[in-house]
Amino acid sequence: MTSDATLSIRRLNPPELGSPPGYSQIVDVSANRIIFIAGQTALDRDGNLVGKGDFAAQAGQVFVNLTHALQASGCTAANLVKLTVFLTDMENLTAYREARNRFFASVTPPAAPAVTLVEVSKLYGPDFLIEIEAIAAI
Repeated sequence: MTSDATLSIRRLNPPELGSPPGYSQIVDVSANRIIFIAGQTALDRDGNLVGKGDFAAQAGQVFVNLTHALQASGCTAANLVKLTVFLTDMENLTAYREARNRFFASVTPPAAPAVTLVEVSKLYGPDFLIEIEAIAAI
């Protein structure tokens, strides 16, 4: 890709795949840079867990951390093209979606990256309830 390429993010939802709530089936990207963000958990800047046993608090902190990671790369939520979300309990899906919707409403127009969401038996810390890794383009 040449250095004069411009960012282009097309979010597609072909009728054959249905229209998903809050994400895109396909994200077609042409970019100068691709940013890979490691899995973000509910740790604050000092390494303390935020919201032990409180999924909503943890999800909120994860999106705060994701915001900081994006800002450090010169990006916003609008630059996200892919999220992989790990939950330890799918019963928290509604709370995750509420936190996600608040996060993506922070940019105009609201972003809708491709998303994979899975339930896992545990994350790297015994008290973590959610982890999100991300890919952004600029």
